Amino acid sequence: MTIQDRKNPTLLEKRLNGKEVENSQKRYVGFIGLSFILSFSLAGLDRRFEWTQLSVNVSLIGLFIMISGYAMYALVMIQNSYAARVVKVEANQAVIDTGLYAVIRHPMYTASLLLFLSMPIVLGSVVAVFPMLLFPVGLVLRIRNEEALLINELPGYSEYTKKTKYRLIPYIW
Repeated sequence: MTIQDRKNPTLLEKRLNGKEVENSQKRYVGFIGLSFILSFSLAGLDRRFEWTQLSVNVSLIGLFIMISGYAMYALVMIQNSYAARVVKVEANQAVIDTGLYAVIRHPMYTASLLLFLSMPIVLGSVVAVFPMLLFPVGLVLRIRNEEALLINELPGYSEYTKKTKYRLIPYIW
């Protein structure tokens, strides 16, 4: 984050300080939060009661995926100074259509998927994977709602959706 702090010092503040104002977004964030709470709670219980175990090699693969998610997240922060925590359009905001944004429309969410879906694996818990699978469901709902807002309020976003076809995963969605 230190590279990003130098390039855009207000971005970190924007990412840390923000609450959703739209009720549907509050619901999506709550749903996603519930998946995290359930997953991490189950990971702890799984560790304590030794319900499941993953090999070190599988956990290391998960760690590689997690680090890839962090790296992608850092790259998004460098490429998009509008990357706020809440869904909103800022004054003078422009569509970012270069870098990762030339391939997928929501690379920060893709980074989050890599990061959070790999965490139960890194923690060595098969049981914790299942509630974490709710995370992509909440994320898809959030993205659909967010894109409706961006199409209506961000000039050029509708054209961008035609140019950059995939939202989250290239060639899939």
